[in-house]
Amino acid sequence: MDATPTTPSLRRHNLDAVLAYAWEAEAFTASDVIAAVGLTRSTAIDVLGELSARGLLAEMPNARAVGEYSKGRPARRFAFRPEAGVVVGVDAGRGHLTATVADLRGEALATSRLTVDPELDSPERRRRAAEATVEATLKRAHRSPAELVAVCVGVPAPVDRAGRSPVHHDGFWARMNPDFVDTFTAWAPLVRVDNDATLAAVAERAHGAAVGCDDFVALLAGERFGAGISVDGHLLRGRHGGAGETVAFDRVEGVGSAWGLAPRCVDAARAALASGSLPADSALREVDPASLDAKTVLDLAASGDPGALAVAREVGGALAGVAAMFGSLFDVERVIVSGAIAAGAGPIIEAAMDAIPDSLHLPPPRIIASTLGADIVSIGAVAAAVESARTYALDLDAFGLPEDRARA
Repeated sequence: MDATPTTPSLRRHNLDAVLAYAWEAEAFTASDVIAAVGLTRSTAIDVLGELSARGLLAEMPNARAVGEYSKGRPARRFAFRPEAGVVVGVDAGRGHLTATVADLRGEALATSRLTVDPELDSPERRRRAAEATVEATLKRAHRSPAELVAVCVGVPAPVDRAGRSPVHHDGFWARMNPDFVDTFTAWAPLVRVDNDATLAAVAERAHGAAVGCDDFVALLAGERFGAGISVDGHLLRGRHGGAGETVAFDRVEGVGSAWGLAPRCVDAARAALASGSLPADSALREVDPASLDAKTVLDLAASGDPGALAVAREVGGALAGVAAMFGSLFDVERVIVSGAIAAGAGPIIEAAMDAIPDSLHLPPPRIIASTLGADIVSIGAVAAAVESARTYALDLDAFGLPEDRARA
């Protein structure tokens, strides 16, 4: 869409300022707006009237009616209408599709999940599956496609500013992002497609361990490392969307590859089993190597098992190398271990903080665990869709003035 404001600049500034206040506030009066935004009373009342006409605000029962005012003329009260439209956040992972329909404040109304077989995947199947999942979730939320304001899709691939992924030598990125920006343009006026780790960073900044922090890395750390990087409060993207791609770790001593914490835990535990180096009192000795998984290793480490703790220390060394790289290159304050693995990553993080090099010259970043869990990309996709809606709401036909909608 053409996001150029069509209203005069001062008028637009006032509308934007009041809408930004209203989007976060509970019920409020013109006096509240004057105090928060700095408008004259006549301008505040005029802007509140226009935002109400656009359907973004509702006039509430006055202060006297709710028992908050007893003398004189009761103040008019307004409230933002989060139900005025809906957004959709989609986590289009390699083996799953998750769609969440939320209101304009990001409150989830319904979620649908679909398992995808990566071996039978294709761009066309992925497009159809994504559309079907979004459609099913809208029905579950009892909302219509006509109410859809913004869609954000997270994919495990680099994504440029136009929402497209570069060519990959085996076609993987094209399968993961089969031009979703074109797919969903027919669904909503605002469409954003982004890298999954970048949306993890959006989630951490909005709801997680990076609230109030401008310089951090959200490190998706399960099967493979992926990094969403924020510097000076700005998310880094790069020419082709490749900022945060971790194939370079193949050449970093002590890290060696982009494989994440889960396979590293399994490989290190299996190697210890095979070598017979596990302590005699380690419960890991009793685990079948073929059925070993990262959760088992991390649960044992959390319980103090000496063999599992040794594995965690080994994996922590690699995580320390990763954090040191980001700290040296981007001078970040925090590296946030994100995704499902974060829940059990405490022993690895503790070992990594002990092992992080003290030769960085700069203060090393803190390594901390995310609290947002396995749904972090979905959370970030919804937050990004809400951000788009907030930024461009006044330019959308759905929130145009009644006379403008009548002419359309």
